Amino acid sequence: MSALKSSTTEPGDLRPTASGLPKMPRFLRLAFRPGIVKRSFFVAVIVGSILNLINQGEAILGTSDSGIVWWKCILTFMVPYCVSTYGAVTALMKYEPDDD
Repeated sequence: MSALKSSTTEPGDLRPTASGLPKMPRFLRLAFRPGIVKRSFFVAVIVGSILNLINQGEAILGTSDSGIVWWKCILTFMVPYCVSTYGAVTALMKYEPDDD
């Protein structure tokens, strides 16, 4: 008998499958779909740019003595990406049957 588990696993089971790699949870499999990644990236660029201009506009335009706070800048792009991805994945999980 093979030590590798077949492709039918219990939910949350991360034991190796026939390919030898652990099975990724459904949420992550959906979150890394190319269409979701691309859409979330564009949402993050648009919304993150607007929010950065609102929050750090003076520093970005050079009209302030304080410099850009880079960790806030990066976080301002990450939040819309995560929110967009979460919304898309939860909608898919609700309306698309599990592919297991």
